[in-house]
Amino acid sequence: MEISVPKLNIRRKSLPTITSPSPVIACSHEGFLWKRGRESRQFQKRRFLLSAREGVMKYYTKESRGPKAIISIENLNAMFQTEKIQHAHGLQITYKTDGQTRNLFVYHESGKEIVDWFNAIRAARYYYLRTTFPTVPESELIPRITRNYVKEGYMEKTGPKQKEPFKVRWFCLDSQDRNLMYLKNPLDAFAQGQVFIGRMDEGYEVRAGLPQGVRVKKRKPAITVVTPMREFVFICENDREQREWIDALNGVIAQPLTG
Repeated sequence: MEISVPKLNIRRKSLPTITSPSPVIACSHEGFLWKRGRESRQFQKRRFLLSAREGVMKYYTKESRGPKAIISIENLNAMFQTEKIQHAHGLQITYKTDGQTRNLFVYHESGKEIVDWFNAIRAARYYYLRTTFPTVPESELIPRITRNYVKEGYMEKTGPKQKEPFKVRWFCLDSQDRNLMYLKNPLDAFAQGQVFIGRMDEGYEVRAGLPQGVRVKKRKPAITVVTPMREFVFICENDREQREWIDALNGVIAQPLTG
């Protein structure tokens, strides 16, 4: 049996073509990565195991006998994050747990090793998608293997009454899940909250500026995200950031809903 993993053009290295009597073995990987602790916020060496045969990724701490976490390949994602992690070989791994997105930040001293991990995750994801959805066209599967956030960066947000003080938060826009997530710090394990971004015909819209009646002291460009439930108000650092966020959000609003 042969599985050709679709290539992704990245700075480091293209994805390999996997040819093996047992492709699930080729879609697996094991080794050590430096992982940022959720509480300590320090990077510590942890053993990771990716098993396409079991359909999971696991990681282990020094103290634990069993795995610290078992992550289903079904909702596993990975993206390079060199600037955010401040390491040349940084990787952000995300997955869903109890309805929330969990962020793992890892790196390796070797650029080749971190690319091998990224390639293995993509290969395992492709194997899962190809075997779970055998009739879905390749063109629809490829974008769902792994993805980067459409846009990330700082904005300021206020509360539901739109009278609360504005607070600086780090925002991530995930077009596949249609979520605008906000975190207190870029390297937090979980988001503080998220805003679902639906379609325009469902009552979702993004506008430049503030809602009527809302006043702010800062003379900075603002964005209002309109949803059926409420309006979310964000302040951007400058005009360029405002345009980029509006374009990114409109792109998600315009895309069709997928199951």
